[in-house]
Amino acid sequence: MKVKTLTRGAGILLPISSLPSAYGIGTFGDAAFKFVDLLVDLKQKYWQILPMGPLTVGDSPFQSISLFAGNPYYIDLDDLVEDGLLKTGEIRAYRWGDSEGYVDYSVLYQNRYTVLQLAFERFDCGDARYIAFCEKNKAWLEDYSLYMALKYHFEDKAWYEWESAVRDRQQEALDRYREELADQISFWNFCQYEFYGQWDALKRYAHRRGIQMIGDVPFYVAYDSVDVWTHRKLFCLDGKGKLLRVAACPPDEFSTEGQIWGNPVYDWDAMEADGYSWWKSRIRQQAELFDIIKIDHFLAVVKYFSIEAGKTDAREGRWSKGPGRKLAEAIEKASGDKKVIAENMGTVLPGVNKLIKKMGWPDMKVLLFAFTGKADNEYLPHNYTDTNTVLYAGTHDNDTIVGYYRNRTEYELAYMYSYLNIDSKEEISDALVRAAYASIADVVILQMQDVLQLGSEARMNQPSTIGVNWKWRFSDKLLPEERRNWIRTQTALYRR
Repeated sequence: MKVKTLTRGAGILLPISSLPSAYGIGTFGDAAFKFVDLLVDLKQKYWQILPMGPLTVGDSPFQSISLFAGNPYYIDLDDLVEDGLLKTGEIRAYRWGDSEGYVDYSVLYQNRYTVLQLAFERFDCGDARYIAFCEKNKAWLEDYSLYMALKYHFEDKAWYEWESAVRDRQQEALDRYREELADQISFWNFCQYEFYGQWDALKRYAHRRGIQMIGDVPFYVAYDSVDVWTHRKLFCLDGKGKLLRVAACPPDEFSTEGQIWGNPVYDWDAMEADGYSWWKSRIRQQAELFDIIKIDHFLAVVKYFSIEAGKTDAREGRWSKGPGRKLAEAIEKASGDKKVIAENMGTVLPGVNKLIKKMGWPDMKVLLFAFTGKADNEYLPHNYTDTNTVLYAGTHDNDTIVGYYRNRTEYELAYMYSYLNIDSKEEISDALVRAAYASIADVVILQMQDVLQLGSEARMNQPSTIGVNWKWRFSDKLLPEERRNWIRTQTALYRR
């Protein structure tokens, strides 16, 4: 398998939701373009974001209503004003949250679609570009927009709670609702048209400035999603669409009791019989959106952990064999000339590293897992053997560097102090960044929170919890010139 190497460089992980804006959540507006400029100023080469799909219960970007559609929250409202579809006063008439530092998803849910509906009412659905977009994306867009219209019609209930004829996709019922809900369907088409148009403009700007975009692709699908509703045979469900088994995770570095994610697991036999066409479609679309595709939870390709639906203790789950190289090769083929990063964290499965190596994809390391006091720890930089590596200081599931080490004892930190040649906790954050940048890894990615040296109050996600995650937002005020100079110096010093 041909190795697709990555250009040596550094990048920053910052979700679109974390960008500053006046309207409660980050968007594809001016702040996104300014962040590209900031990356260039800091001598970075990569911007990694989290999944951009529309959200469902829990607001996790890894639990999306659709793996093909984009989150309408990211549509920049000021751009719609410039297009004559909204007035500034109409936007400001609504409340968007009480804090610039955190997203209030309940407020967004109440108000964002109301404002977007105003814009849609002024939009010309006869626009040739809109018609061309709908035609190009009809394979997923028609089902998605119908699904959203039905979801609102049925008072936001999940598809498996709808009337049986619609739940089971009987053609007569679908045709009837397509006619009855035509205006609502067009509204959801409009939202996707604006989302993809604005994203494309941002991506083209990033390319002009030499920034490559890394997209995060969820491995699993939300149960309450158009993907499961339209492809029930590809998942482990009974005849009425009820869950049989759900995705889970055994105890690991992120959760001592394991996690139950609740996603339906795939019927791999059915997927293989179909030639993995659904997966290929997903990856082809992601390859259009991003320069580099990161596959979340890749270890499940080799072995996946699941539990019987309704069980509450993840430790009762079991391991099962995944599709392995067959799916990996389908992903590689569908990705074309785009590069793939396969996430391999948590439970150690030797077969995963072996498969990643065979595919020629980069290895992945996390520096927060390195300092266990053992010199042979695979995450310690001196043990790296391949430059084709993507090194993260920490990921969106980790605490920040400052938060991670804040309550550790001096005894626990003794090995780290010796390794990094430092004397105190206050030095850890910068010392880890230097160690990462100095490593042989082709690419180093830092969370923006770690660039800013923030504590646990800025943590993006705490696995096994709900209601407190995915909220943190960035502000230029948090990054003084002195700190910018330090980052620039490190990237130049270590040829990043």
